[in-house]
Amino acid sequence: MLERIYEYCRAKAHVSESFPFDENTLVFKVAGKMFALLSLEANPLRTNLKCDPERAVELREMYPCVKPGFHMNKKHWNTVELDGSVPDSTIFEWIDDSYNLVVAGLPAKIRNSLT
Repeated sequence: MLERIYEYCRAKAHVSESFPFDENTLVFKVAGKMFALLSLEANPLRTNLKCDPERAVELREMYPCVKPGFHMNKKHWNTVELDGSVPDSTIFEWIDDSYNLVVAGLPAKIRNSLT
């Protein structure tokens, strides 16, 4: 799953990756803003994704593997344990949502330059 998430995030437009916090937390950014973090050594693997605040609460209530964002603003971020309880296609939808939320929050000049 690690490789699939990595490839999925990297395939998005204008994405960069880095390890700004430590050597085990891979951060994906669009236009310098984080949209996904991937904890490489966590077992089970986990990712942090930005989420609409109301939707974040709904997902936490629906899925035991979705928790408030670890070391993040818990209103806007979820930590998802990739334990196999959620279909991969749903995880990819959540990555899309996170990416789109970040892009939508960029200044218009930057957002328009991404297309």
